[in-house]
Order: sequence, then structure tokens, then C-alpha cells
Amino acid sequence: MRPVLAFGAPLILFIGICGCQQYQPTWESIDSRPLPEWYDQAKFGIFVHWGVFSVPSFGSEWFWWYWQGQKMKSYVDFMHNNYPPGFKYQDFAPQFTAEFFDAKEWTDIFAASGAKYIVLTTKHHEGFTLWGSKYSWNWNAVDVGPKRDLVGEVASALRANSDLRLGLYHSLFEWFNPLYQIDAANKYATNYFPTSKTLPELYEIIKQYKPELLWSDGDGDAPDKYWNSTGFLAWLYNESPVRETVVTNDRWGYGTICNHGGYYTCNDRYQPGHLLKHKWENCMTIDTKSWGYRRNAPLKDYLSIEQLVQTLAETVSCGGNLLMNVGPTHDGRIAPVFEERLRQMGQWLGVNGQAIYNTSAWRAQKDANPNVWYTYRPQEKYIFAILLEWPDDGFVVLQEPLVSQATQVVLVGHDQSLKWEATKPSGLRILLPQLSYSQMPCQWAWTLRLTGAT
Repeated sequence: MRPVLAFGAPLILFIGICGCQQYQPTWESIDSRPLPEWYDQAKFGIFVHWGVFSVPSFGSEWFWWYWQGQKMKSYVDFMHNNYPPGFKYQDFAPQFTAEFFDAKEWTDIFAASGAKYIVLTTKHHEGFTLWGSKYSWNWNAVDVGPKRDLVGEVASALRANSDLRLGLYHSLFEWFNPLYQIDAANKYATNYFPTSKTLPELYEIIKQYKPELLWSDGDGDAPDKYWNSTGFLAWLYNESPVRETVVTNDRWGYGTICNHGGYYTCNDRYQPGHLLKHKWENCMTIDTKSWGYRRNAPLKDYLSIEQLVQTLAETVSCGGNLLMNVGPTHDGRIAPVFEERLRQMGQWLGVNGQAIYNTSAWRAQKDANPNVWYTYRPQEKYIFAILLEWPDDGFVVLQEPLVSQATQVVLVGHDQSLKWEATKPSGLRILLPQLSYSQMPCQWAWTLRLTGAT
């Protein structure tokens, strides 16, 4: 059944934006929509990769494709050594039990991280939906496995117990769906799969769960016209129940990434290291080798809290948002290593959040000192210098700020003015306070707030 798109109702845009524009199903029109302000202000979100791939929890969330599509030896051997002959990927689904899943507990952990939004995989490339989709019969979490509407439980818990905004990930294509394979064989001259599966699912999750962020993925190298992406986005921006606040990304068909859509992702773990003209996001993983949970992951594959804070500082300094991924277990737990990292991020943001939330990129992103990244709050004219390392000699030199007699410097969390002296040709040398370990405002990176400087 092909969705019917209507374009008749006026759109009331965002607070502070005069809104009467009606978006047309063209990229020129879609790309002209201003990004809702909440997204840039939020800066930090949590990605959650969960699905049937969480059952084998070996190698990657691309387990099915690597096993059956590419027949990679490590995956073939894993199945041969651990499962009986004839075992199919679909046989993992009843083992996706989620018996320990508690959406409120997840919400508490996510809120403690300091994140402002979450993005849950409603359907990855395996095609299994975490809600009881009418378009995924017997391959969804209500019919098979947990027999629960996992998307609905997360959405309800977030809204009842936190200020976190709900984001939903949805894969356009499915590796082994016969309708998609027919269309691919026809070089996408037919569109059986998007009209009967992808698009109905997208309308379904928007209307049912009303997410404020829609994270599209997995175009299968098919063009956006095959997916009718601009037609769907015109409906989303003009008539959907979330038209005023919804944010989308750039993965809407071959060639759209880093070119069209809402904010840009460009590629996984994107970190340009400099300021971009367009809003962007760094989606990355705490487990550096996989987005889904891996039972066999060694500790060295997990990023440390120091590395995560550095990634956040660099990303925000360059104008991006950080979307940091965790992979829950098949039974619904967030493993202690993930929970610890999330709570540590929350501890750091509890002290240094003023240098992250609601900030803008400054005129300089980093200093000559490679361990310093800058952010800026234009309302208060605060310049923030985030120090990734505490200097051994008790001094830090910042070369970028232009100082005056009115300049003041404060260590955030310590909140006493620090002594400084101007350096030539520009910048300043700051005397840091001599603090014991217990007196330090935080343990992993430190923020200097400068006023009266430019």
C-alpha cells in the first residue's frame, strides 16, 4: 500500500521563527527548513543498538550479513562450533528475551549521563522491529522473543521520568528481504519494498511514538527517489504530529549523506577537526569495534572516560553533536562497563556542562596547545577553554584569547579568580590553583572560563 502524501495544511514553525512555509518534495525545499533549535543546544545524546543481533552478540551487529551474506570465516566458524546444523538467523529471535529490560532503569542511566536525547534502533538492517509493526509480521518484538512493545516502553519511560527527548533509528533497507532483493535486481526501477515496507513503517513510528529525532540509515546504495525520501520528509515537516520539533539526519538515499537532509553525519565516527558551515553529528561507539553488544569484547576495545571527554570537547568545539552508542544485552541489561562510562560522563558534565550545553563554536576551535579546545556562550560572552591535561608546572598558556585589564579567568567548579599575565604577541599565561586530588572539581578534563576577553 503506497502512502498518500498531502500538502495542504500550513506549518507552524519553531519558536522564534515565523512559520508559514510549506515544504515541497524537493531537496531544495527540504534543505531550506531551519534545524529546530533544541538539537544544537543539546550537544550530547545516547545511541542504543539493540535487536536480534544482541543474541549471538559476536563480532558485530552486522552478524547476519557477515555470516550469510559475506560468509566471513570467523562468523561461519562461530556458528559451526556453537550451533547445530540447519540453525537459521531467525532462530535467534526467540532467544531475544529482554527479561531484565526495565525502561525506567535505562532512563535513569541515560539521564545520569548528562545526555539530552536518546536514539533507539527500532529496526536495523536485519528487519526485526522492536515494536509490533503491522508491516513486519512475525518478525517483531511483540510477536517473537520478548513479546513486548520495546519502543513504546522506552518512549513512555523517557517522557514520564526525564526531560530526555526521544529519537528513533530506522533502517531503510533490509539485507535479505525478498522484496528488496527483487527491486535491487531490477536496479531499483521497481519499488515494491519501500511502498509496502519501509515507508509504511516510517509513517507508523512517527504517528505512534512521535519522536523528536528520526535517524535514518541503510539506503542500500539505492537512490533517494527509490525511497521517496523527499515525499516522506515533506509530509514529516508539513503535516506530521512532530512537524514543529522533529530533527532528521542525512541518510536518505545514495548520495544524500553529507549533502541533504537535516544535520549531517557524513560517516560513522565523523570527526572533521575543524568548524563546518552545516550542523553535524559525530555518532560513535564506546566499544570501538561494534555498535551492538559483544560478549567477547576485551576491555581494551572500550574507550576510556578520558577519551570520551576528549571526543565530546573536540566535537562540540567544532560545532557538532556527540551521539555516543551503547549496546544492551539480549536480556535487556546495559552492561556495567557502559553504565560506568555513562555515569562518568554525567559526573563530568555536572561540573563542566556550562562549557557544552547551549554553546556555540568560538572563532578558534583549538589552541596552539594541542590539549585545549574552545567553546563559547555568546549571551554571556564567556569563552571556555577545555584542558584535556593538567600541566605539571602549574601554568597553562593560551595563545588565542585577546585579553584586556577587565579579563577574568575562573576554573569551573572551583570558582575563584585565577592570576594571569598577558603574553606576546597575544594570549595569556594562567596560574592554576594548587589543589589536592579531593579538591579538584573533576578528574578527567578541566574548564577555564574567561570573561572580558575576545
